[in-house]
Amino acid sequence: MKRSAPATGRTRTARASGALPARLRTLFERNACVRMPDPGRLDEGYQVYKKGWEVRLVLEDDGELDDARRLLDQAGFRPGKPYRKGLKWIQPVYGREAVERFIGRARE
Repeated sequence: MKRSAPATGRTRTARASGALPARLRTLFERNACVRMPDPGRLDEGYQVYKKGWEVRLVLEDDGELDDARRLLDQAGFRPGKPYRKGLKWIQPVYGREAVERFIGRARE
């Protein structure tokens, strides 16, 4: 089944602060991963070492994907393009500032 990413409103207030919404935090704690660069490997070059910052939410179905995108948008994050991996959806959030802010708010 081919599915395009759901539309999100691109109007945002100034960066939302405070803890993540409970549902978003649950999705993060259930099955997510965070990718941060290893400073010791940065000199290996882009072809060898992918050095980006990313939070990946692993979601069960279209409903969770829609919820996650809406909650990310409401929390002031810009969700990347979701993609399928097996039977699940992956919703990435890219960028150093976004990852650091996401992790900080998840700990609140």
